[in-house]
Amino acid sequence: MTAFIHPNAICESTSIGDGTRVWAFVHVLPGAHVGADCNLCDHVFIENDVVIGDRVTVKCGVQLWDGLRIEDDVFVGPNVTFTNDSFPRSGRHLARYPETTVRRGASIGANATILPGLSIGENAMVAAGAVVTRSVPPNAIVRGNPARIAGYIDSVRDDVPVEDVSEAVSVTPTRVRGVTRHVLPLVRDMRGDLSVGEFERHVPFVPKRYFMVFNVPTQDVRGEHAHRECHQFLLCIRGRCRAIVDDGHTREEVVLDRPNVGLYMPPMVWGIQYQYSADALLLVFASHHYDPADYIRNYRDFVAAAGGDDGAPLHD
Repeated sequence: MTAFIHPNAICESTSIGDGTRVWAFVHVLPGAHVGADCNLCDHVFIENDVVIGDRVTVKCGVQLWDGLRIEDDVFVGPNVTFTNDSFPRSGRHLARYPETTVRRGASIGANATILPGLSIGENAMVAAGAVVTRSVPPNAIVRGNPARIAGYIDSVRDDVPVEDVSEAVSVTPTRVRGVTRHVLPLVRDMRGDLSVGEFERHVPFVPKRYFMVFNVPTQDVRGEHAHRECHQFLLCIRGRCRAIVDDGHTREEVVLDRPNVGLYMPPMVWGIQYQYSADALLLVFASHHYDPADYIRNYRDFVAAAGGDDGAPLHD
């Protein structure tokens, strides 16, 4: 099997994978590497220091500049703009261009703009017209200018209603292994409101540490890691935020918007918190003292450690 090169294309590279189709008016410079079974549509330009993986689709009107790395199974929509110089000047060239990486399975919508030196995470989705000014986490959906996280791919949203006032405790399993949603007692009267929780009864461990997250700009994301041994219990005691929990096979989104609604996360669960309200105050109890070695901060490493296949789609 060989690549198909349209007679009206200019393909100076000899590194074009089997089954790749290079259509009319595409120009590929000599140093570029293009993998197998790719589809390069009309009027695509590819510079020298560009590496493209397998089964990548690049739609019409896209320019791929030096420093760009595109992994397998990526979709690049029409007229997407990649950049590789934050302060370009005519006739001036950088000694080395910053590396921009689009990770495996990501999709970039039409007319999106990607600033230099960023990473688009695995399976992420960049909406049409978005202006990406910061790296995009794995599985995130981003949109707008500047692009902000609007959700996560394949996450099931938890829409379980919560009673306004109750002295009972309820524990609801999520679809994610070991993660539970806890509704703690809430008592209201004319003197004010009270919510209470007891460790080892309502919270399934005795904490050795707590921390609070507040004053988070709404476009920022917290978490993005898993713990090897540490258990956590999250309470948004003021305002609201959204939490993503992921065991490497299943992903779910839980809204924390009441001071008596908690989320228990056992070890080996990838956690993300985002879309904080301006007044949000997230309180987290942890079963262990702080230990940097307990953290897994790379999603690929987490999926491998959790026994998942980071190339397979998540399921309910």
